[in-house]
Amino acid sequence: MKRISILASAAFAALMLASCAGKAAQSNVIKIGVFEPLTGANGAGGADEAEGVKLANALYPKVTVGGKEYTIELVVADNKSDKVEAANAATMLAQQAKVNAVIGSWGSSLSMSGGPIFAESKIPAVAASATNPNVTKGNDYYFRVCFLDPFQGEVMATYAFKNLGAKKAAIIREVSNDYSVGLAKFFEDSFVKLTGDANAIVAQSDYNTGDQDFNAQLTNIMKFKPDVIFAPGNFTESALIIKQARQLGITTQFLGGDTWDENAFLSVGGKEVEGAVLSTFFANDVPINGTSAVFLKEFRAKYSKDPAAVAALGFDAYLVILDAIKKADSVDSVKIRDQIAKTTNFEGSAGSITINEDRNAVKDAVIKVVKDGKFQYLTTVKP
Repeated sequence: MKRISILASAAFAALMLASCAGKAAQSNVIKIGVFEPLTGANGAGGADEAEGVKLANALYPKVTVGGKEYTIELVVADNKSDKVEAANAATMLAQQAKVNAVIGSWGSSLSMSGGPIFAESKIPAVAASATNPNVTKGNDYYFRVCFLDPFQGEVMATYAFKNLGAKKAAIIREVSNDYSVGLAKFFEDSFVKLTGDANAIVAQSDYNTGDQDFNAQLTNIMKFKPDVIFAPGNFTESALIIKQARQLGITTQFLGGDTWDENAFLSVGGKEVEGAVLSTFFANDVPINGTSAVFLKEFRAKYSKDPAAVAALGFDAYLVILDAIKKADSVDSVKIRDQIAKTTNFEGSAGSITINEDRNAVKDAVIKVVKDGKFQYLTTVKP
């Protein structure tokens, strides 16, 4: 009996030591949530953004806080391109995984679904490419490292008016997508102001995410003979819209926003999307600074391809959080949040990042054109 008691005590002691070791190991970990649509309609965009985050984590996996080295662990949550699922994914990251900070989401609607949950849990979230103003509006815990849609809408309206000489424009909106509706409105307001014509937007048609047939919308729009068509929607539907327009014999110039900057846009649209012009975040033709050079070199080495623009922003969002952890010298999420808010002239791969009082980054926009089956740089527009 005594021998059994000794063995039991030894086993209990070993169990306790293992448990303590596990807790000690866990205490050396800082968790960053990767809040992205990895499946569903926006899956390609979320996957591209996540590639940038994962590359940053591979290059910079550790940080010293209070003299102690921590490993940064990525906790990936697929929000499935769905607003309800986004809320569920945010809840998992905040309440179960108990992450210290969050990156994402591709898609402003998805970011807005998770935003209140992160704020309630006092966990800072950094959107890489969510451009709708409402992502950060009224939410002290949401930030972004990309430009906003009011600027993007103005950039494309100015391009239409000044570069293309357009006086009349039509708009095709993805009405179930907050990003598309918002960006369409900002384009409209800017275009009307530039032309001085309250009726400069001659037609507007709507569709829903996942639609495949756009012949009715296109046939209706062409009755009004617009000079340009602005179609700021998801990459798949936008590519199908242009493809079907060309098949109908419509040769009007198509313009779009950053969501088009995906290889899926090119593969779905094929030769029909040649000449499409879009605003986006990043051009990978030439590195713009030292961080950009590192990003491009390491991304190509890791993934054997050129990065999507949102991959650069995912990379930058990680670096901004890492910098905030270092400056806070703390793993406390509130202290990390406070340091993110102070980010000034931070060198990211997609340009310098300064977070303003509204928790938004003031950034340049890049305009690209589809030429020879690839995205090619046209120009950079400063705020």
